[in-house]
Parts: sequence; structure tokens; C-alpha cells
Amino acid sequence: MRLWPALLAALAAGPAQGVELHFCWRGASGYSMTGTMRFPDALLQAARVTESDLTHFEITGWQGGVRIGGWSLDALTPETTWLLSFDPRDMRFPMPGIGVFQAWNADGGVANCGDPGFGFNAGNAGQDVCVDNRFVSESTIPWWTPLIASTAPVSPDCDAPMVLSMRQREPTLP
Repeated sequence: MRLWPALLAALAAGPAQGVELHFCWRGASGYSMTGTMRFPDALLQAARVTESDLTHFEITGWQGGVRIGGWSLDALTPETTWLLSFDPRDMRFPMPGIGVFQAWNADGGVANCGDPGFGFNAGNAGQDVCVDNRFVSESTIPWWTPLIASTAPVSPDCDAPMVLSMRQREPTLP
């Protein structure tokens, strides 16, 4: 019965700890999005965290400080567009410039977020939102705009200190 010592050690260790991160995206025309995600602490040293690693994820869309919708993993279905990539070492969502890099209840056409519904998409055509199955083109900002996360809570206007320290700049292309 060599399994018992290992099982007792695992039970004594208690439940796995998790990190909770917050992020705020500021789009064009007064659109913004706040969000929260959680994943196991052990992944803080990983090269990438993906949608399958998350234990919690939720986003809320805003325009001019007024809530326009939201989405969370609780609403995930087999038909939901759900693609996430996060670099925990740099605390940012990678925006490599080719393809679709983030698709949170919104595919590359940004028009499949449900009605009512809200979703976010980041790809080589830009970063933007979907509201009620409609691509909100006026929300679009450049694809290279940094989107970072922090342990600090954020507000719908993205005025948390971590966001104010960001500098929007065009990428240096090889």
C-alpha cells in the first residue's frame, strides 16, 4: 500500500492556490472592457496560459461608463468562440500581428457574441468588440495596442495605475 503516503501528502497540502488577475481594455469611441481571470499559481512561470488553463474568466463591456453587456465561462457552450493566450511572465496578452490572437465570445468576424451578448476579438485587423451579434467597428483600435493584466482591480474607464503606465506605440517590424 505505497499509495497511502502519497495520497495523505496530497490531502495535507490542501487545495491548489490560484492567482486572480484583472485587465481593462480601452477601445475607440468610448468603448472599454473590464475583466477578471483566474488560473493555478503554478502557471505563473509558464510560457503561456491558454483558455483551457483558466478556472474563472469574465468580461464586461462598457460604452461611456454604461454597461453594454458581459460574458463569462459560465456561458461557454460548444458553439462559443473561445481562444485566449496570456503570457504570465510579462503579464500581457500577446498580439503577434498574424491571425486571430484573442477571441472571447467573438470570432474573427466579431459578429457571433449572442443577442443579447458581448464579446472581444483581437487579430491582425485590430482589437474590437461585438455587441448583440454586431461587429462594433467604431470600437476598433490598432492590433499592436498592449493589453496587460495586474492583481490591481480596474474601473470601466481604465484609469487604474497599471493602465496609465502603458504606452501605445506601433511595433518595430523586422
